[in-house]
Amino acid sequence: MSTELIKILKARFEKHKNRHKGIEWAQVEAKLTASPKKLKVLAIMEETGGEPDVIAFDKKTGEYTFIDCAPESPKGRRSVCYDQQALDERKEAKPADSATEMAAAIGIELLTEEEYRALQELGEFDLKTSSWLVTPPAVRNLGGAIFGDRRYDRVFIYHNGAQSYYAARGFRGSLKV
Repeated sequence: MSTELIKILKARFEKHKNRHKGIEWAQVEAKLTASPKKLKVLAIMEETGGEPDVIAFDKKTGEYTFIDCAPESPKGRRSVCYDQQALDERKEAKPADSATEMAAAIGIELLTEEEYRALQELGEFDLKTSSWLVTPPAVRNLGGAIFGDRRYDRVFIYHNGAQSYYAARGFRGSLKV
């Protein structure tokens, strides 16, 4: 699978050069082949519909950042509430999982509002879906959670009860390699 996944990631990298200006694929591939655990995480991101792609390189740490760049929130990560607490608080019609628990199981981080806005600078994402985002503790402590989407050619960050879930709301993740 790793050879096939690297081919998929390379093709996506070459197709969307605007997402990673100044980054060379050879260095990314070298990092990937040296990081089998991270490659497994990327495989799960891919399997769940995330279409991960490189969007940044941190010169200080030497790490590449991969983010889910699927046009819509990843199909295999939708219909989830925000976190375990929200899942536990639902009395009926519980979703199968929560965004934070799924992300942790995969080995990725939910996007922050800043990361989500930066992603939206690289293209148009979540035109029909929305994505849960890391929620500030003050909002979460009051029972809410935040999500983002793009409508009317604008990026919106909004709130909902953390226990809510919708067929069109999932989450995007990031991974440093």
